[in-house]
Amino acid sequence: MAVLAALLLIAPLAAGAQRRPQPNAKPPAAPSAEQPAPEPSGPPYEPQLLQLAEIMGSLAYLRTLCGGKEAQDWRARMAALIEAEGRTPQRRERLTTAFNRGFRAYALTHRSCTDASQEAAARLAGEGEALSRALAGRYGG
Repeated sequence: MAVLAALLLIAPLAAGAQRRPQPNAKPPAAPSAEQPAPEPSGPPYEPQLLQLAEIMGSLAYLRTLCGGKEAQDWRARMAALIEAEGRTPQRRERLTTAFNRGFRAYALTHRSCTDASQEAAARLAGEGEALSRALAGRYGG
């Protein structure tokens, strides 16, 4: 019991000793002018836009796999989307990451053009069209 009481009396002293600055310690660095400013929050339609980018990536892969006439158009459309919506490097990165995620997701499971690949491409094209119309109808563009 006496040992516990002694520890309780010494603990505040030990804690105070730990808080004293060391004579050779450097003060915390001030924020650098080279650090990027925090990005403002994205627009309210950001989640839908990222979903659209992911669909476009999926279509870029599937249409190329199946030799679709418009296969390369999906990359051009994505470049146009990034040009229009990628106001900051972070935003461009998010859009590009979503596109690549969609591309890779189908690259893992579809190695050759099959009926399932064509069906997935048709379904995704319909989802993308509906999402585009909803975005344009609600937010303009």
